[in-house]
Amino acid sequence: MPTHEREITSPVDLCTPQGRLNREAVGWSRTPLHRTHIPGWSRTKRWEYWCVSTPTHLIAITVADIDYLGLTSVYLLDHADPTAPVEVTRTALRPLGHGVRVPHSLGTGPTAALGPIRAHIDDTPTGTRLRFSCTTDHGPLHADLLVTRPPGHESMSVVIPWSPTRFQYTSKHTARPASGTVRLGEHTYDFTDAFGVLDHGRGRWPYDINWNWGAAAGHTNGHTLGLQFGGQWTKGTGLTENALCVDGRLTKIGEELVWDYDPDDFLAPWRLYTPASDRVDVVFTPFHERVDRTDTGLIVSDTHQCFGHYRGTVRTDDGTTLTVTDLNGFAEQVHMRW
Repeated sequence: MPTHEREITSPVDLCTPQGRLNREAVGWSRTPLHRTHIPGWSRTKRWEYWCVSTPTHLIAITVADIDYLGLTSVYLLDHADPTAPVEVTRTALRPLGHGVRVPHSLGTGPTAALGPIRAHIDDTPTGTRLRFSCTTDHGPLHADLLVTRPPGHESMSVVIPWSPTRFQYTSKHTARPASGTVRLGEHTYDFTDAFGVLDHGRGRWPYDINWNWGAAAGHTNGHTLGLQFGGQWTKGTGLTENALCVDGRLTKIGEELVWDYDPDDFLAPWRLYTPASDRVDVVFTPFHERVDRTDTGLIVSDTHQCFGHYRGTVRTDDGTTLTVTDLNGFAEQVHMRW
């Protein structure tokens, strides 16, 4: 049955002029409708995270402005040969966000970064173009990708209200077709058969927070399916970031998921399920773990992001049960002090 959460169907401001949460903004929408200008400084977090993946390789780009620091990060994984994966990581930090531009709202201007990693993310009439480059230990890296937005394709946008002064707007897009190329040294990666996942975030966060996030996209059971799952950070707020995208149509899931996994062995299978219904019951089997730890004194992050495949069943709003078979995706556990 449909979620109990309030659906927003017209544009709304995330904040009051004083920078506090606008209660009329609390809810979820099928397309991005929130205007997310956040007045003030010091606890505001703005970012764009894109991951574009194929059955054999993937690349991710993060551009973030957290008021007192700008961050740009690139990650490439070639897992065509699981016995000898190629993993490339490059991160650049910019004090006070100098050289990093993240627009206030989705679609209101390009996201850009200068410095060791040069990036330009821009919406086009047909989707989003991702261009970025940097040097790496494996040679120079250049990416030019287009993540299309099919007509009528729906996404999951939601406001999570911790308090009047701590809140997050997230717009999560899954199962968006992507194409383009990435060059690493002398090697060119083809992203013809690819899907893009977006995490667009704007908000004011607590200093210390934990979260789980999982996403996947691909063809299964005769449909194009996107999975969008979250955990920990939304508990007790009355809203979740859980959703399915089936052939471009969104099913919002208002239940908190149970994330059953071993934090001492992230490569063991994870089970994600809705405890009070049959809406979601999937097993995620990782084949690669990315570990990313940062400690600058002011910022401490501990990320375990696993890449693998989802199997199981999910159920849509209209009661249709879909079998999930080897859907390509990821799942992560993150602890942040920022």
